[in-house]
Amino acid sequence: MNTDPSPYASAWRQALPLLLALIGWILFWYWDTASAMVAIWARSDTYAHAFIVPPITLWLIWRQRADILAEKPQTTFLFAIPVVLTTIFWLLGELTAVNALTQLTLVATLVLSIMALLGKQVSKRIAFPLAFLFFSVPIGDFMMPKLMEWTAAFTVIALRSSGIPVYQEGLQFVIPSGNWSVVEACSGIRYIIASVTVGTLFAYLNYVSLRRRLAFIAVAIIVPVIANWLRAYMIVMLGHLSGNKLAAGVDHLIYGWVFFGIVIMVMFMIGARWSEEPPERKNVPETMGSNIATSGAKAWSAALAIAILAAIGPLAFMAINKADQASAPTFTHLETPESWQPFPVFTSWQPAFANPSAEAHQAFIKDGKPLGIYIGYYRNQNYDRKLVTSTNTLAVSNDKTWSVVSKKQGETQADNLPASIRISELLGKEDPAEIRLTVWHWYWINGKLTSSDIEAKLYTALSRLAGKGDDSAVIMMYAPVATASESLPAFANQAAGQINQLLQTTRNQR
Repeated sequence: MNTDPSPYASAWRQALPLLLALIGWILFWYWDTASAMVAIWARSDTYAHAFIVPPITLWLIWRQRADILAEKPQTTFLFAIPVVLTTIFWLLGELTAVNALTQLTLVATLVLSIMALLGKQVSKRIAFPLAFLFFSVPIGDFMMPKLMEWTAAFTVIALRSSGIPVYQEGLQFVIPSGNWSVVEACSGIRYIIASVTVGTLFAYLNYVSLRRRLAFIAVAIIVPVIANWLRAYMIVMLGHLSGNKLAAGVDHLIYGWVFFGIVIMVMFMIGARWSEEPPERKNVPETMGSNIATSGAKAWSAALAIAILAAIGPLAFMAINKADQASAPTFTHLETPESWQPFPVFTSWQPAFANPSAEAHQAFIKDGKPLGIYIGYYRNQNYDRKLVTSTNTLAVSNDKTWSVVSKKQGETQADNLPASIRISELLGKEDPAEIRLTVWHWYWINGKLTSSDIEAKLYTALSRLAGKGDDSAVIMMYAPVATASESLPAFANQAAGQINQLLQTTRNQR
């Protein structure tokens, strides 16, 4: 009589050590990526839930171990092929210091490795636990600006519906009892991410049909968004009705996680009414030849192929990064364009761009109309010094002096400028009076001009792959709103070519 707990015990004894060795090999080469991901979990409340994602994945696999062991692990090269793409995308992400891309591709590489070595049938059994691993990737900050805009818009509409007059500018609004603004903590991103993570797990454990699972996940996305809007509205109303004595305290004590927890609990209680019983597991009969192991040669070949592909990315990055390193740039100031005069910088504003390799901040005047220009130059970029990142902004949300009140894309007719640039309006609460600025904003990436973050990242990656380095810059021209429509185009027509030449000269001095 067969005493093995699995009819394919010998195949599993062969497959599991090879799989563990391959996972260890991948983590060895991508240790910096993995450790950076854990570091984000540790320092960010938004992604602290990720610490429990791997244990939950292991538990989900363990709870169905009988069904998994009833399947024979059979190496499938089909799942190994996409590792070529994950390696390429990881390299692109590392070259441009995009955490989300490198971490997504690391998890994808681990998942594909497991699927390749265990095969199609086993992968079907553990498809959800493997997919759940992607919740460990700290991604979602890109949604924060839009969520903040939605929260501000809803709060203003709700306040006006309550009979309270509101004056709104961007993320800031004024009511008779005081001034309010929507900051990152008001975006609700942490609640959405937590809700989707827990909601997806709930749907998997409580429903069988795909339709119900997807419906509940959709609810888990929508409910925290609306709940956060209501939370923001109630905070403002409490502040308004209490003379601004309660809002600051109750934000974290009542309308934070406690309020969110109550909302999610109610959501789960309602969702549980439609829970489904899982189908009964059928006994797998023992068959003749069930202890025949999967082909060792095939498994080793797949593992070796994945191991080689996985190592190519880090090795290529080390070679490219070593060749790219250059001395700190020597950056000069912009020469005064004809018909313009040098002028002292007339505001306290400076963009919140971190750790540029070199920078220049100047001002000029013509016909009594002042104009400022800021250039931030980046070289030898990494995760601490990079041009394009969500934390590089015109003004941080908690800045008490400066705030962004509007943003749009605008077409330009000036030579030596990209066809489309970013146009923003800033409000500065400076003494003795407020000041409003119009800002033109674009990137220079090794001679390429763009206002798109994605294009800037792509140009940087291609430049580094071509051995041209990662020299990049942000250029910002600004002027008072009252005179910006005249002074900005006039200055751009005269100075844009000189700016590009200055940047190119700096780049050629690598």
